[in-house]
Amino acid sequence: LSGSWQSDTGSRMVVFTSEKDNRFSGFYLPGPAAGSSELLTSPLEGSQQDTGLAPQPTFSFTVNWHSGAARTTVFLGQCYVDTNGEETLHALWLLREANDSPAEDWKATR
Repeated sequence: LSGSWQSDTGSRMVVFTSEKDNRFSGFYLPGPAAGSSELLTSPLEGSQQDTGLAPQPTFSFTVNWHSGAARTTVFLGQCYVDTNGEETLHALWLLREANDSPAEDWKATR
């Protein structure tokens, strides 16, 4: 997953390091579709399956947002490699915002 990736919505993920244990780190910058100008470039930490075991590895990473609100997003997906060597990431995500009350818990996750 090392390198720079851009989503269909304009968000960008840059992976700087890939460790021997398949862990990686980098940063995430949300695109215009995020709808909030307060979201800044934020660090990410993750891991992927060993490519020796799975040529099209699954991965996950977490982004702890640098913004005025306490937010964390978790991404889970797979890296597909086509016959030309072109890599495409497919992922699902969950965003969790801090909440003051268990009664309001239902609206804290998107």
